[in-house]
Amino acid sequence: MNDIEEKLWRYIDGLCTPAEYEEIATLIEQDAAVNAKYRELLGLNITLAAMELDEPPMAFTYNVMETIRTENAMVPLKAAVNKRIIRGISIFFVVTLTALLILVFSSIKWSGISLPANLTAHLKPTAINAGETKMIVQAFIFFDVMLGLYLFDAWLRKKKASNQSKMA
Repeated sequence: MNDIEEKLWRYIDGLCTPAEYEEIATLIEQDAAVNAKYRELLGLNITLAAMELDEPPMAFTYNVMETIRTENAMVPLKAAVNKRIIRGISIFFVVTLTALLILVFSSIKWSGISLPANLTAHLKPTAINAGETKMIVQAFIFFDVMLGLYLFDAWLRKKKASNQSKMA
């Protein structure tokens, strides 16, 4: 845009000083090219003023905010560690090791004052009959199967949720 157009736009918009207003008004009256340019810019200004502005739909803001919310929800939380799970695993191992130590120390014959050179001869094995062994093995397998089904169900639910979020 050249200097004359800028002056004409300021004249049309009413942003010039009174001295500039008089100068541009006389320039429009005296110069035919400036007058033609003024008429062209004035017609463009009237056309622009008559145009209706496009408005976004009523739900535009809501749709934008929902899109942002779903994009943020799809980002996985990498640093989220449930401390209750860690504490539960720790308690399980502490209880298991404590029970093992109690079993070992209860199996030792403490009758001698000094420890014999052959310690294994004084250790008595825990007596477990065949029926108790079968029951312990079955309970262990039952627990493992239930745990496996629980983990498989959790995996399927996670997969289903990720597929639904991709489709949305």
